[in-house]
Amino acid sequence: MEKTYKFSEIERRRRQQQAISAIFRYAILTIVAIVMIYPILWLVGATFKTNNEIFTSVNFIPKRIDFTPYIEGWKTRTKYTFTTFFINTFLFVIPKIIFCLVSSTLVAYGFARFQFPLKKIFFSILMATMFLPAVVTRIPLYLLWKQFGLLDTYVPLVAPTIFANEPFFVFMLIQFLRSIPTYLDEAATIDGCNSFQVLIRILLPALKPALISCMIFQFVWSFNDFLGPLIYVTSLAKYPVALALKMSIDQSSGIVEWNQILAMSFLALVPALILFFSAQKYFVEGVTSSGVKG
Repeated sequence: MEKTYKFSEIERRRRQQQAISAIFRYAILTIVAIVMIYPILWLVGATFKTNNEIFTSVNFIPKRIDFTPYIEGWKTRTKYTFTTFFINTFLFVIPKIIFCLVSSTLVAYGFARFQFPLKKIFFSILMATMFLPAVVTRIPLYLLWKQFGLLDTYVPLVAPTIFANEPFFVFMLIQFLRSIPTYLDEAATIDGCNSFQVLIRILLPALKPALISCMIFQFVWSFNDFLGPLIYVTSLAKYPVALALKMSIDQSSGIVEWNQILAMSFLALVPALILFFSAQKYFVEGVTSSGVKG
């Protein structure tokens, strides 16, 4: 009886310690989550505030709910509404994502599955470009597209992705492909598949989480890109959302309607949030896993 009592007492204390530890962990996580999400909450609340409230109160709860900043902000002070700017943004973001996924997959497939002369040297050069600052190529690329007469178009923003100019995605897909057993390729080859069919029928389904992760990254980066459109796009009718938001900060009139700017900034976040939460399962799997397990 005494041994049974001691065992139950030890078990009870162990469970108490686990419960206290769990409470402590969740308390820390809750505090960190609140700190991380507070700027978003403040942003949403500030869209309903006046300029005076925005700069005098850190409370994210507005005194009243008024959707006028959304309505007026969407109209803008030009003849174009934010409908035009959102359409312009998707006109180059969607092709950019498609070309990036296709080119990065092909390049990664070549490095991961084929042997060819100077492969290690080419792979080293590819990885080295990850550490090359984008600002280094800004002027040469601008002069190149100027010679081609393609300034004030979306071609300079989209065309580089055709040539797998994002080594981060290529490296990510290479690592994912290397973890997929090669006997799948061999079995498909025995069944009569060529290299392209192996990629399409065998590897692409396994690459789905990694491809979705690349898609989300590329969407967020491209949608929020400010410097690229600022350099190449000059016509107001072709402005994307990022430039339109900057244009909204017009201080020539002396008064900046910050609630309208913040309202449009929040709406600019919505597509990325929808994409992330709709593909969250695959995104987490693609980032955390390295391929097929088995």
